[in-house]
Amino acid sequence: MKHLFASTALAAVMGLGASLPALAQEVITANVIDGYPARAMWVQEFTNFFIPEVDKKLAETGNYKIDWRESYGGTVVKPRGVLEGVQLGLGDIGIVTTIFHSSKLPSQAISAVTPFVASDARAVAKAVDEIAREYPAMQAEFEAQNQVYLATGVVLDTYQLFSKEPVDSIADLEGTKIAGAGMNLRYLEGIENAAGVRGGLTDFYNMVQTGLVDSAMLWPEAAATFKMAEVAPYMLEADLGAVNTKTVTVNKDYWETLPEEVKTALQDVAVAYRDHLSQMAMDKAAESRAAYVEGGGTILPMSVEARTAWAESMPDIAAEWAATLDVKGSDGSGMLRAYLDKLAADGFTGLRDWTAGLLE
Repeated sequence: MKHLFASTALAAVMGLGASLPALAQEVITANVIDGYPARAMWVQEFTNFFIPEVDKKLAETGNYKIDWRESYGGTVVKPRGVLEGVQLGLGDIGIVTTIFHSSKLPSQAISAVTPFVASDARAVAKAVDEIAREYPAMQAEFEAQNQVYLATGVVLDTYQLFSKEPVDSIADLEGTKIAGAGMNLRYLEGIENAAGVRGGLTDFYNMVQTGLVDSAMLWPEAAATFKMAEVAPYMLEADLGAVNTKTVTVNKDYWETLPEEVKTALQDVAVAYRDHLSQMAMDKAAESRAAYVEGGGTILPMSVEARTAWAESMPDIAAEWAATLDVKGSDGSGMLRAYLDKLAADGFTGLRDWTAGLLE
């Protein structure tokens, strides 16, 4: 009789359990935007690394799943339009190319105003990201654009100069037109009659091909991807330095709707994506140089003396940058010193002391 009662009770409990609804997994839509095409390295790796890593983290609990909707290559915004696109909610998550927004995101230029210091994407990415977390002003710039900062991205090992004709010193650049983007155009100000022409990565091939410019500043991986050897067969190995140019951000209104578990997953993976991209940049550096040569390009090393002469020819862009932030109460001088100290601790010192012009 006891066994019959137990069996009946168990059957009742099992039946009750079967009738209870299973806890539903919440599906969250995330619209990701970038104006650059899907073949750009950082865009590829957002698809191939960032998204799977977030999915993997969320799968550990099974509470949430993201329905990723990716829009790249100008389908929603152009390369310069990501910051505004995320601000307006055209995308929930964006990869902002910060060099296009020096007035809105001035502190992001910290590595760009310190050329000839570090040609290592890993060291620069880590140092800039640490500054962003230690100095509130850097993240506050994104907050003013209705965005939440996740992490800095460095996708280039170092800027080089790609030209139609051979170049081995700044004397060869006198009187020429050189394409660049953002702060690196200021590297040309000490070169007699050299004219900087603003452009984007996707524009440089046509700018050189049509004669609008004689050369362009970009990095070997991008030069290989966009087949620059066809129009600019000489690469001056100037090692101008690695620069942070990408930042992953989230629309602030969208962010506030996300569960804490999802926020944590995005924040953690953004840092991993930062390190993944910078390591890829270094891994691809050698093979990209080889691909450039295979595509018909010639690499011309620039001597230390010639590089130093270029560095010394520039205006004191670092001190100017720091002073501008100091006036706004953002402690640009403190950021600059801390950033260069971080690089020095990793073994990188510049051809020029960019702190020499700072006010005490």
